[in-house]
Order: sequence, then C-alpha cells, then structure tokens
Amino acid sequence: MTDQRNTRVPQFFLTPGGPCPYLPGRVERKVFARLTGTLAQPLSEALTHSGFRRSQSIAYRPACEGCNACVSVRIVAGEFAPSRSQKRIGRRNTDLVRAAVPAEATREQFALLRTYLDSRHSGGGMSDMGLFDYVAMVEETPVNTHIVEYRRPDGTLLAAALSDVLRDGLSMVYSFFHPGEDARSLGTHMILDHVEAAKARGLPYVYLGYWVRDSEKMDYKSRFTPLEALGANGWERLSADAPA
Repeated sequence: MTDQRNTRVPQFFLTPGGPCPYLPGRVERKVFARLTGTLAQPLSEALTHSGFRRSQSIAYRPACEGCNACVSVRIVAGEFAPSRSQKRIGRRNTDLVRAAVPAEATREQFALLRTYLDSRHSGGGMSDMGLFDYVAMVEETPVNTHIVEYRRPDGTLLAAALSDVLRDGLSMVYSFFHPGEDARSLGTHMILDHVEAAKARGLPYVYLGYWVRDSEKMDYKSRFTPLEALGANGWERLSADAPA
C-alpha cells in the first residue's frame, strides 16, 4: 500500500500580517508549505525554482498584498567573473581552511552565531535564538544539506554557511561570520566560495534568496553578476535599471 504521507499534494498556508523586516511601514505575509516524506527533496527543488526559500522543514515565500519588492535571485555560476574588489577579498582569505561538514549543529557554531547576531542583528527576528533553536535550524531538514565551515589555520572558526544541494545549484540558506573580521568581508567571501563550489560540481546556479532594491541589507546581492531574477516571465537576467 502506498504511504499517502509521502505522495500527497502539499498544502499551502498563509501567515498573518506582520512588520516587514526590509521596508519600514509595510506589512509582510508569507505563504508556506511543509516538506515531508520521500517527496521532500524534489518538492523543495521545485519550490526553490518558484521563488520559495527553505527554513527547517518549511518552504516559504512572500505573499504581501500590493507589494512584490522581494525578488528571488540566483548567480549564473558558469559565467561569473569576480570584480577587482572581489578578487582582493579572495586574496585576503587564501589562508582560510574550508570544510563541508554534515548538517549537525555544534556549540562552536552556535557561539559564533550568537556573536554575529548580537553584533549585526540585535533586536532582529533571530536575536533571541537559543541553542535548541539553532539545532532545529540545522538538523531539522528533510533535504540534501550541509554546513561549510571556514577556519583560520589555527582552527578558529570564523564563518559558516548552511547550504542545500539542488540538481541545478547550491542554495545558501543562512550564513554567519565573526563580526570582528571586517577586513576579510567574510559574507562576500562565502558567496564567492559557493560560486566556485558550484562550478566544481558542474552546477549552473547559486541561489541567494531574496533581493530588495530599496533595502540596504540586500544591496550586496546585486554585486554578483550575472544575476538572474524570478519575475512574471520566469528567470531573467537582472539589469541595473530593472524594476524590483
């Protein structure tokens, strides 16, 4: 007998309205579905291609009334060429040791995350995250995912990225880094590293989540070109003067 839990059509739900974290004065709502059973991986991939993001066993995307400012974007890895400043960032971080490890939370990672949140996102939606919340974020996953750690030669953990592996790319779910290492531009370095990792795997894209033109928090994503954005006509190249 077929297990209906593994084959049923996913149900979608809509969240109540809340303050938008990117554009002041606007209301945010999300539509979401659960990723469960043997179809979790293909469903996650199909929803990612449709502009959803993953959080634990949930796939979600904005569904805000009268607003479409959040645009899903992905880097075309095979055509990406780093800018002069991005090449400098790469050179600054040649000493870092990169390791892809299983999606298993550690206290070391959590300590780094807390340092990052307290410095960069105090008062934000994740500011009260505890150890058990972090364990759930990393380990409650029904899809192919891993953590990429970046360490100094002495073993000190400086940055980490939780990333999903899709058939056509890598999806950066969440990344964090030591806030006292500004000169390294670790956030940019992790994206550059994922582009190289996608190329090495023969994968065409690196999914970066949402880009919001008028949000300073999101502006950095537009520096990775060529960039494709998901719009009414599907995935298209994002030009500097394209509407958000």
